[in-house]
Amino acid sequence: MARLYEYQGKEVLKKMGIPVPAGICVSTAKEAGKAARKIGKGTVIKAQVWATGRFKAGGIKFAEGPQEATKAAAALLGSEIKGLKVEKVLVEEQLEVARELYVGVIVSNSHKIRGPILIFSSEGGSSIEEVQKRNPDRIGTLNVDYLKGVTVADAKKLLSKVVFQGKKPTAALLDELARTVCTVYQSFVQYDARSIEVNPLIVTKDNRVLAADCHCTIDDNSVYRHPEFEILVARDMDRPPTELEKKAWLSIEEGDYRGTGYFSQMVTQYPGDGWLGFHGIGGGGAMLGASAFVTRGFKIANYADTSGDPAASKIYLVIKYILSLPIDGYVLMGATLANQEQWHHAHALVKIFREFAKVKPGFPVIMLVAGNKEAESHEIIKKGFKDLPLRWELYGREYIYKTDFMGDRVMALVKEYQNERKAGRRI
Repeated sequence: MARLYEYQGKEVLKKMGIPVPAGICVSTAKEAGKAARKIGKGTVIKAQVWATGRFKAGGIKFAEGPQEATKAAAALLGSEIKGLKVEKVLVEEQLEVARELYVGVIVSNSHKIRGPILIFSSEGGSSIEEVQKRNPDRIGTLNVDYLKGVTVADAKKLLSKVVFQGKKPTAALLDELARTVCTVYQSFVQYDARSIEVNPLIVTKDNRVLAADCHCTIDDNSVYRHPEFEILVARDMDRPPTELEKKAWLSIEEGDYRGTGYFSQMVTQYPGDGWLGFHGIGGGGAMLGASAFVTRGFKIANYADTSGDPAASKIYLVIKYILSLPIDGYVLMGATLANQEQWHHAHALVKIFREFAKVKPGFPVIMLVAGNKEAESHEIIKKGFKDLPLRWELYGREYIYKTDFMGDRVMALVKEYQNERKAGRRI
């Protein structure tokens, strides 16, 4: 899934006919002041980051004029909200709110549903999970038949399940809410969304219905259909991609569908030593290994996955990006017995480490390669690694679940390498 920023989600809703507050997204404090002057009333300055709970985290400020808006934007831009750097702010008109509601669409993977669920709550502003615990009677859900969609009658039936706070909405307001709920679902379909949440959907004191916030993710396979969002890396992340991740995506994944070539940095800063370059093939067994390394005090620098039988050239590039990080060792947990021919990994490993050994002699390389063509792959690796000035060890399928053993071997080789570097010697 690829995430959209609030201002992008609101652009989607606006195009689909759902009113949103007057607002302008800017990237400098000076532009924020100009935007506030254009709006011509009190404004809200909202940090554009992929995080909920921005108000409590200090990511939303109020301004009564252009000068205050400039000052508020200057305080937000360049700061971090929940660990995410603020590069843009949305300058938006202040509104007098009478009600805060919630409407959202998610995809359920439950075998009983396996489709979209439309959710409406008469209590917005809080997470839907909190409302469910506190006041479950204020939430209604509808399992949507994807082929039929959602009609106004369906939406009205959904609204009828919900207990509203305070004064009961008028018939006219319920009609408007039903139309809005339908349009939110149509937005979900039109923009290939995996989820869309309008929280809060507000009713103003003059009875206008507007989307005051919007969180939307779209299916990563459909990103090419929506160039207007300028999504550089079509992947579900809770932060913008790093420069290295952008380069890796462009050179490995974009346009090459031969298996998976996933590369992601676990952190953006690497203080101290003890960082491991981590490479998995598939999930379960690989993650068991990662857990064993962490318990021994190592830090995982990245996560990489080359499952789905990718070509050797694609695997080579993934490993190249791993080795570009400031790591003290490389670990491949190829713990897969699936339909994947492992000799592609063998050829990639030989090529990249014959090059890398010249740069960092003595570097630890621990490889677990199991699966189809396992024996042939081991033979390729043993032959290609022969006489390389590296600390390398190779294991097969009998070690898939011997994660403590693998952790101990990584520990031993990395310690040797670290001590050698401190002493200024090479093997």
